[in-house]
Amino acid sequence: MTADPITTVFLPVALGFIMFGLGLSLRIADFTRVLVMPRAVIVGLACQVLLLPAVCVLIAHAFALEPALAVGLMLLAASPGGATANLYSHLANGDVALNITLTAINSVLAIITLPIIVNLSMLHFFGEGKAIPLQFAKVVQVFVIVLGPVALGMLLNAKAPALTQTLVKPVKWLSILFLVAIVALAVNKDSGNITKFAQIVGAACLAFNLVSLAVGYVVPRLLGLGERQAIAIGMEIGIHNGTLAIAVALSPLMLNNPTMAIPPAVYSIIMFFTAAAFGWWANRRLRGSAGAPASGS
Repeated sequence: MTADPITTVFLPVALGFIMFGLGLSLRIADFTRVLVMPRAVIVGLACQVLLLPAVCVLIAHAFALEPALAVGLMLLAASPGGATANLYSHLANGDVALNITLTAINSVLAIITLPIIVNLSMLHFFGEGKAIPLQFAKVVQVFVIVLGPVALGMLLNAKAPALTQTLVKPVKWLSILFLVAIVALAVNKDSGNITKFAQIVGAACLAFNLVSLAVGYVVPRLLGLGERQAIAIGMEIGIHNGTLAIAVALSPLMLNNPTMAIPPAVYSIIMFFTAAAFGWWANRRLRGSAGAPASGS
């Protein structure tokens, strides 16, 4: 794919704007809160960083995805949650404070975990000598377009909270528009293969989404965490940052492979419906167990 202004300029700007919007909702306390709820945070991070990539590899093999599509699915597994997960958790009466903390920590960890998971998955699916590892300069780019805007948003939130409150709503709506535009860009970039891969990729993405939601909810419950914490972790793990995955896949300075952007694009559409259904189910279950202790911290 040849470099063009859309992929070299629009993608980083759009992703940066979305991450800036995320930063507006974060505070330093969201990072230090891990000291208050260490068990829940550790369980959430373990599900995200350890369980999901392993499950994703199994799903990619189960659906016999070609290497580029398999790596695209792995990009999702390596991508953190985001503001959308926090919103869905709020609507489902999950522990939003835990969501925000997991989002904050995952966004930082992704700078390390995303290149590692991508490198290993390319080696695994493409084979020895065919992988295109993310070099140090590319890791720095991921750092800049993810953490730079988040830090700027957090700084504005700390220094000018009144202005932040004014910006939150328009930034949120613009972020949604950017997300739609990025998904459309990913689909357009590889439109020739969309029809060819639609059925198998759609099924694989749906399976991975459902497994992500299930892992995020069931594992915390099995380990004794409360219902609200399990809902929060389920949303955090089930709603991946597809925007980041698409940007990494499409950018000429990173993977430069439009086929790898197909799974994140398809997933970004599916997850809104499945997360809504999961939230409805979890909310009804939470209200049905009114006598159960609500673990908010």
